[in-house]
Amino acid sequence: MAINLESVLVIGVSSRALFDLEHENDIYQQQDIDAYRRHQLDQEEVLLQKGTAYHLVESLLKLNQLSDERLVEVVVMSKNSPDTGLRVLKAIQHYGLDISRSAFTGGESLAPFLSSYSVDLLLTRHQDDAQVAIDTDNCAAALIYDPPESYQPDQDKIRIAFDADAVIFSDESEYIYKTEGLERFQQNEADNEDIALTDGPFAKLIRMLSRLNQKIGAEHSPLSLSIVTARNGPAHLRVIKTLRKWNVYIDQAFFLGGMSKEQVLCALQPHIFIDDQPTHVAPASKRVPSSQVPYRSDSPIQKLKQKQ
Repeated sequence: MAINLESVLVIGVSSRALFDLEHENDIYQQQDIDAYRRHQLDQEEVLLQKGTAYHLVESLLKLNQLSDERLVEVVVMSKNSPDTGLRVLKAIQHYGLDISRSAFTGGESLAPFLSSYSVDLLLTRHQDDAQVAIDTDNCAAALIYDPPESYQPDQDKIRIAFDADAVIFSDESEYIYKTEGLERFQQNEADNEDIALTDGPFAKLIRMLSRLNQKIGAEHSPLSLSIVTARNGPAHLRVIKTLRKWNVYIDQAFFLGGMSKEQVLCALQPHIFIDDQPTHVAPASKRVPSSQVPYRSDSPIQKLKQKQ
């Protein structure tokens, strides 16, 4: 019987994002595929530890307990072969994760299989897969950083924190800031306050998450959506008005005006923080699970970075 995943939030998570496979990846990178295969087979009964995306995946899957219909599906997407991937499947079973779908591509890119599984968000440790996913514009994608050492997830809320520009919204306004400066950026946002910002790579996802909250019932849903952005007044007004036009409800917003995001994220303790700039993601990743959104290859900001 065919299963239609079009109305379900589908998370594609790489095995290295879900579990800690960095030692194994080092063997693969520094030796060869045969050494990697021998290691995986020798360690098959050794339990994999939780990776950066584990707590988010575990929490999102629990949303299915709040509805008679399936709300969230998770697909483990791995460049392992089925043989070397058996250790991943054993870990899923051990932790009791409600995951029944997987893709083992034997070293080939994950990107061509995203549409096959109707993936809405790809969380991966592979830069190339994240870049291809963003370029094809079929789903949101982010590059997962190393897990924070002392992070303890909120057990009552599922907290997802987004940057604004180049994540939820397009990078058009950010490009103005980078090329013409803060004053011109602020003026542009004030002049266009009532014109909705253009969709960014995570626009579709945040709409889906907002609809999930509506389906569950806002007063009952544990899903909490936040924006943590360097914007401040008057540029913050356009963000609020755009989300209102999208019919997207955000629980919290932090307009920092150039302040470091690290301390706010420490207080918020999100299950994941999603930003486009390594200068924000790198320090945040020491405190909370964090990920970086690539710019599209044809983005003016990407071309600006290459020139610099």
